[in-house]
Amino acid sequence: MQAEIITIGDEILIGQIVDTNSAFIAKQLNKIGVSIYQITSVQDDRTHILKAFAEAEANADIVIVTGGLGPTKDDITKTTITNYFNDTLKEDISVRKNIEHLWEVFIKKPITQVNLDQALVPSKATVLMNKFGSAPGMWLEKNNTIFISLPGVPYEMKALIDDEVIPKLRSRFKFPYIQHKTFLTYGLGESSVAERIETFENELPKFIKLAYLPSLGRVRLRLSAKGDDKTSITSEMEKQTQLLLPQIADIFVGFEDDLSIEAVIGKQLTSLQKTIATAESCTGGLLAERMTTNPGASKYFKGSIVSYTKEAKVNVLKVSEEIIDTYSVVSGNVAEAMAKNVLQLFNTDYAIATTGNAGPTKDDTAEDLGIVYIAIATKTEVYSEKFSFGNHRVKVINKAANKAFELLQKEILKK
Repeated sequence: MQAEIITIGDEILIGQIVDTNSAFIAKQLNKIGVSIYQITSVQDDRTHILKAFAEAEANADIVIVTGGLGPTKDDITKTTITNYFNDTLKEDISVRKNIEHLWEVFIKKPITQVNLDQALVPSKATVLMNKFGSAPGMWLEKNNTIFISLPGVPYEMKALIDDEVIPKLRSRFKFPYIQHKTFLTYGLGESSVAERIETFENELPKFIKLAYLPSLGRVRLRLSAKGDDKTSITSEMEKQTQLLLPQIADIFVGFEDDLSIEAVIGKQLTSLQKTIATAESCTGGLLAERMTTNPGASKYFKGSIVSYTKEAKVNVLKVSEEIIDTYSVVSGNVAEAMAKNVLQLFNTDYAIATTGNAGPTKDDTAEDLGIVYIAIATKTEVYSEKFSFGNHRVKVINKAANKAFELLQKEILKK
């Protein structure tokens, strides 16, 4: 079974927003065995949208449309869908009640007619109730193709996919069993990893595929199996896992399971009932941001100090001015002092500290551009490592964050 994803909105085509919706939808559909034929982005233009609908109907069994369902005049998806299905709009009472409830409980302002008009849906549509917004999802069918229209607001769309769309598809169709297993590795480049496990890859059964997913400082190895017999797939995946692990033992830091390394760390810290704090300079709060993105982060993440200047390091983190003057702000000594002090400040079990030259200038340090010191502190020890991450500012910052999480996870796995 194949699906096409259509995103509607000029803001995507001019680069004003990044289309994260398609990535989420594709991932969720892939989990149940639906292949993505194509992802298309179109402008807020009726002719363009209708053309995309017709092409998608010829290509796919399922067409998922996001965007263009707002209450303003430039949101034309609903009327265009109505036109495509030769349909008319009618008020759905359950949607109207949901809108009135949202305004009464959360908006607390007089409801306008333009908002109530969100309850107008094509008469042929099955409504998918949007608990977090006024625009409902809509399910329609034409010539054996399912059209599903969803709001473009990411958290509204995600809830509808998980709570409405996927369950409805599962109840309607029988899908093959798909299993993914992602191995998270650090410290070796993609080509080197590929060379090391070439024989393993060549001997994989035909129904298991290996994908390399490289990013700054890390390579994810994803084994994917697809078939009708869940028992045989599960058994073979476990067998191949045990064959692969010894070959990557020195660079393997854990299974990702569709989670980021910071989410994996969060699960580990929660399981161990341990806590962490961060002291950041060159990463500017990125470590804290990535950790607190995960639900439940308050169980293990206690806080962060973004000490971007020397004054902040001295006055807030209480790093000795003598240490800074002797070794400079970009040094292992300063990184270690930052880590130790933030660990004590928040009374945590672990701490990470970063300090370095992200560029484009070197400021008042003798270290070259791209040099970053990362320190890890525990209640019993502290150590730092020096890295050179190149001369591109964004690359340096992101590689530093990835390396910091790698070092932290290795420290956690010692326990």
